[in-house]
Amino acid sequence: MPQPVTTQFLTAASFGEVMRAVWNGLTSVYAIVVYALILLGITVALVLLLIARDAKALSGRPQAEATPVGAAALSRPRSPQDEEEEEEGGMSAGTRFFMLGKIDAERGKYRRTDYAEEVTLRSLCEDFRNYAAYKLKLYYDIADIRKFVAGLAVSRILILQGISGTGKTSLAYAFGEFLDNPSTVIPVQPMWKERTDLIGYYNEFTKRFNETTLLQKLYEANYSKDMYITLLDEMNIARIEYYFAEFLSLLELPDAEERYLDVVSDEWETDPEQLKDGRIKLPENMWFVGTANNDDTTFSVSDKVYDRAMILNLDYKSEVFAAPRTERVRLSAERFARLTAAALGEYAVTRRNLRRLEVLDRYLIENFHLTFGNRIRKQILTFVPVYLSCGGEELEALDDILAKKLMRKLEMQNPVHLRNAAAGFCAYLDELFGTDVMKQCKAHITRLARQA
Repeated sequence: MPQPVTTQFLTAASFGEVMRAVWNGLTSVYAIVVYALILLGITVALVLLLIARDAKALSGRPQAEATPVGAAALSRPRSPQDEEEEEEGGMSAGTRFFMLGKIDAERGKYRRTDYAEEVTLRSLCEDFRNYAAYKLKLYYDIADIRKFVAGLAVSRILILQGISGTGKTSLAYAFGEFLDNPSTVIPVQPMWKERTDLIGYYNEFTKRFNETTLLQKLYEANYSKDMYITLLDEMNIARIEYYFAEFLSLLELPDAEERYLDVVSDEWETDPEQLKDGRIKLPENMWFVGTANNDDTTFSVSDKVYDRAMILNLDYKSEVFAAPRTERVRLSAERFARLTAAALGEYAVTRRNLRRLEVLDRYLIENFHLTFGNRIRKQILTFVPVYLSCGGEELEALDDILAKKLMRKLEMQNPVHLRNAAAGFCAYLDELFGTDVMKQCKAHITRLARQA
């Protein structure tokens, strides 16, 4: 049905209004674009004018002011600071071991000669105890100090065990202070699994080696005659036989000249002087002292580690005492080695106690299927004479090392058998060595039997 004329007219009128509105909108947008282009053109023109003005000003300067930087540097005398900056810049660009290169450049300051020669093992123990008390307010029993020093003579690895707060970490720290060569503290991390966690790794992105504090100390110690103490704090928070495996194996080699640790797999001409075929020598003057706690957050220390290390138990706090004023002692590793050799020449395990050890060995074989290994026997024959030279008693030393090296192995025995045999074993020790002589051994046996 056709629409009325009025309706058609209104529709056409509405359409016309819409078209006009659209046209007006397009015109506004066009105007905005035009204005923006004009402003942009003005801005570009101003920038070009400024650049042209600066260029004209530079061209009008005297020739001396336009001298290149490199030529200006050549025209004036070279200062020590210039040489140091160039050396560091070249070191940074040309080598992947920046810090080891700096140690090479400063090697002279690590070669001291003012070492004490009059010190003895007995005076070393007494002076260290007094220094820790007087200077650091750290108090230790003299027997523990003797065990610590004698342990250093036996192995390059010591493990300090005991309840929290008895001074395990402080003991290693205090000894470094006493030697005037501060101990290096390495906080072990739970995720450590390999040697790169200790010494670092080569970063393929930066083309530089991530040099850890331990790697720097290993390198530095090879230039020095000082005794170096590296403290592995909370060492069993990760598995020691994983991240420390190569150290354990190398430190077992009898010839110290063969103890080389792999650092990188290739060799650069710009590598530090003491890196040989990408390897670094484990310095004979460095000891590794680890602290270990036995709780739910740590791993048990394996036999592989215990057999190679010397153990010191700190299970109680020592009493406070008045110590005399005592100064540091600068003791070289060579002097300490000579003191150890002299102790082995002057003292030895008596024949009577050697026979007792043979009898004890047979008893352990028959009743617990345990025996003295060659490593433990060698440790006993070194530990006892050095402990005696430190001022201790022979049976005290035997009690200590047997408790930590042999009685500890009873933990792997059948609990029922151990509980039934404990009383007889303690009585046998009294009969063999004397009543209440082997106190540490019997205490360890009794504790294991009670836990079983």
